[in-house]
Amino acid sequence: MDALEMLKTRRSIRAFKKEQVKEEELRIVLEAGTYAPTAMGLQSPLIVAVQKEEDVAKLNELNLEVLNRCAAVKKDAKPYYGAPTIIVIFMTKIARNEFVGTLDAASVTTNMLNAAHALGLGSVWINRAKEVFEGEEGKKLLAKWGIEEEVVGVASIALGYPDCENPTPRPRREGYFKIVQ
Repeated sequence: MDALEMLKTRRSIRAFKKEQVKEEELRIVLEAGTYAPTAMGLQSPLIVAVQKEEDVAKLNELNLEVLNRCAAVKKDAKPYYGAPTIIVIFMTKIARNEFVGTLDAASVTTNMLNAAHALGLGSVWINRAKEVFEGEEGKKLLAKWGIEEEVVGVASIALGYPDCENPTPRPRREGYFKIVQ
């Protein structure tokens, strides 16, 4: 797929088949994240792919709790839209500061979203990772996963095989970019 066409056709997918993402495809998506530009080439983010059904369910539960603090949502809402794989992107102490760590993690997230689309996978960027992992239950998950270093959640990705048509993109707004010569 042509790179620009791939970028133009990538959309957030919010309906997923139950089928788990194949390991080979998951590894490609994760590797794409490791090739994202990061400040000073420090490769500061930590990427964690979660496929264990009970952990995916726990992430949905914790994210829903955070979401409910912000706005009333249905008790059976699925913040990860039923995706079988959740990828969480963390900032680590390798980053020089929170601003840089957040930008690095965002860069990694974007690379993985684009790689997923190139493979025919569906994905959507989900916020609230910071709040999910600063709570006690989130910290228990980190311990369970063997993550002992101090990390801060920045973003997560719901990943899977799409169970819907690719949404139609909104028209690009006028003045989105400017060339100064």
